[in-house]
Amino acid sequence: MKAKKPNLSASQIWNMSIGFLGIQMGFALQNGNASRILLNFGADVEELSWFWIVAPLTGMVVQPIVGYFSDKTWTKLGRRRPFFLVGAIIASVGLLLMPNAHLFIKYLPALWVGAGFLMIMDASFNISMEPFRALVADKLNSAQRTQGYAIQTVVIGIGAVIGSWLPYALSNWFDITGSTVGGVASNVVWSFVIGAIILLGTIIWTVSKTSEYTPEEVAKFEDPEESEVLIESSLKSIFVDFKNMPKTMRQLGLVQFFSWFGLFSMWVFATPAIAQHTYGLAATDSSSPLFNEAADWVSVLFGFYNLVSAIYAFALPKIASTFGRKKTHAFSLICGAIGLVSIYFISNPNFLIISMVGIGIAWASILAMPYAILGGAIPPKKMGIYMGIFNFFITIPQIINALVGGPIMKNFFGSQAIYSLVLAGACFVLAAASTALVTDSDEIV
Repeated sequence: MKAKKPNLSASQIWNMSIGFLGIQMGFALQNGNASRILLNFGADVEELSWFWIVAPLTGMVVQPIVGYFSDKTWTKLGRRRPFFLVGAIIASVGLLLMPNAHLFIKYLPALWVGAGFLMIMDASFNISMEPFRALVADKLNSAQRTQGYAIQTVVIGIGAVIGSWLPYALSNWFDITGSTVGGVASNVVWSFVIGAIILLGTIIWTVSKTSEYTPEEVAKFEDPEESEVLIESSLKSIFVDFKNMPKTMRQLGLVQFFSWFGLFSMWVFATPAIAQHTYGLAATDSSSPLFNEAADWVSVLFGFYNLVSAIYAFALPKIASTFGRKKTHAFSLICGAIGLVSIYFISNPNFLIISMVGIGIAWASILAMPYAILGGAIPPKKMGIYMGIFNFFITIPQIINALVGGPIMKNFFGSQAIYSLVLAGACFVLAAASTALVTDSDEIV
């Protein structure tokens, strides 16, 4: 008979999640500014999704492998924490170098160097991110799991708010303006430097403040029947595990597909969409003062939806315990769809904050509910590998979007990026409908 994992204190849950603040701060800087930086380096708006494809591609490759090895890594730092630390170091280097890609134009065009550093950053975020997801499932029992992912979402939201608002704050509050020799705004460059420092600091905090269960303790938390079939000796087991993934994971795959297809459209095309549709700029304008003003405001908007996400995450455990995780997730996705579509109808940039409320609600749920549902369907010894495999349902829709999003916008939307945001809203509706097909075997209602 398997033992129940002990309850953790609130401070223990917060400590093991604090590293995600730095990860998400870096992730927010990437999401809010990568398109802007690539446009500064000479990319066309229709090409943006192709440059962004490196992010999900690296995630699809890296996360299952990292999950596999983190399941089998037992060191003085545990099995998840070594990956946090290595990922943070590499990500910090990427943050420092991406906006300074012009320094390497002796060897390659700045545009390609910038895309390369985008790949390095995303690979390193992935090295850290899924072991963090697995750590919550490792440490928390079913009663605390939703709370754990909700707290993690709060921390993610705080980090994303800081990362998203930093370029605007440096420009408007500290008068860091102008552009570097490579054409990237100085406030963006300094934002990436600050993000790198905070990323390293928060990861070190979690590594030093969090313990992990030993292999012997982990064995007590699983069914004896499961333990006999869980040990595999090679990376080939990733493909075996993919084939034999739990039914709940397969069902969540459809929900994740539509959710992340929509999110990718928002991240890639929000800056050109709002610059064109709300500020009235031409699709070819990627360097004027008004374009930089629009791009800074998009960063503020991204920060606002992450702030809403952090606040809403506090309420998620209570809402989920009352209405169920599936209904909570479906409702949240519908809110996000309304927020995305409403951008089309708003002409005043300040009122776009209203749209971010719905998007923030959806983002909080996307970061928490699928993992809370999935955690109860995964064997403890395979938590890392299955969390990594689950990432396929995040990366594959982004890769597909990266391949077809630009041509769709060019050939069907007349290079008007705003329609890509409307399409993202439609995807959120489909994701909400797909939750009806999911079996939550560990429901807490």
